[in-house]
Amino acid sequence: MQIDTGTAHVEHDPDHPARLTLHVNGVPSSCLDLADPGFLAFEYLQQMAAVIELLPPGPVRALHLGAAGCALPRQVEHVRPDSRQLGIDVDAHLLTLVRQWFDLPRSPRLRLRAEDAGRALAGLPDASFDVVVRDVFDGDRTPDHLVGGEFAEAARRVLRPGGVLLVNCADRPPLRLARQEASSLADAFGTDSARSGRLGLVAEPSVLKGRRYGNVVLAAVRAPDDRATGDTESVDLRDAGLARALRSLPVPARLLTTDDVARFAGLGA
Repeated sequence: MQIDTGTAHVEHDPDHPARLTLHVNGVPSSCLDLADPGFLAFEYLQQMAAVIELLPPGPVRALHLGAAGCALPRQVEHVRPDSRQLGIDVDAHLLTLVRQWFDLPRSPRLRLRAEDAGRALAGLPDASFDVVVRDVFDGDRTPDHLVGGEFAEAARRVLRPGGVLLVNCADRPPLRLARQEASSLADAFGTDSARSGRLGLVAEPSVLKGRRYGNVVLAAVRAPDDRATGDTESVDLRDAGLARALRSLPVPARLLTTDDVARFAGLGA
């Protein structure tokens, strides 16, 4: 089916009738199970969900840059009912279709907006979200205006103190893109972010060892003592429970924090 940015079609899983995969321009973009709103098929989304679990219990305000089929917003609503989420995607027709095709939370629990992700981010209020997720691709790369220091600063601005930014970086050996992104996040979120457990990286061991192309999830937490809204509870990526949860996923993942993530980002000891 034609959409604003190309084509989209839905493929049914013959072994799981309720499971659907959305392909955008021939690339698998989202996988949902209409019978299980908590289902996440893609490993990097499972990793992101594990990090979000570190936030205090209850509803969250979440911003999803790159909405596609809204698999993660669906899962967040399932585990944290009455959350308020905003999904941004540049393709207006795609957003109309996914509302028709999939069982998505209705507005105001999940609002969908057709807009360039960078422009949308720039227009959002300070300290307005607990979670910001960047999962935007043009082909196999994230558009240039959604990487680097300017993007990292904009994402930090819209996070409440203690909130977390999650970035999906698809990279290949020697992971130059992921290293550059980690360095940009460290600059934006503070020179002490790695040491204090506010900067982390998650990936499958084979990706970290430079054996293959894959997804790297970067996480950065806005400092809890930021004067925007005062002190608040903060995510600590050094939490032992997070490392265990990531190792226990169907495809185990490794977590880098403190000195390990600092070295990855080229920050020194």
